[in-house]
Amino acid sequence: MALSKDRKTELIGSYKTHDGDTGSPEVQVAILSERINYLTEHFKAHAKDHHSRRGLLMLVGRRRRLLDYLKTKDSQRYADLIKRLNIRK
Repeated sequence: MALSKDRKTELIGSYKTHDGDTGSPEVQVAILSERINYLTEHFKAHAKDHHSRRGLLMLVGRRRRLLDYLKTKDSQRYADLIKRLNIRK
């Protein structure tokens, strides 16, 4: 597992929208982005790891769906999150 408990707590703390928030789209997208970045680095050394590549594609799809949801619900929150995570170029 790429994400330690401390790192996950740190991400939740920086992206939460209110106290006790662990499941808002912002937090979920931040955690998924961290895992996606880890796997992207993993594939630079292990190019033939196709089983993990499938998992990466599933994570990317889940993040895309969460971002689409957030964009339809509140486009300002979406824009802020994209800027903070530096996802779109």
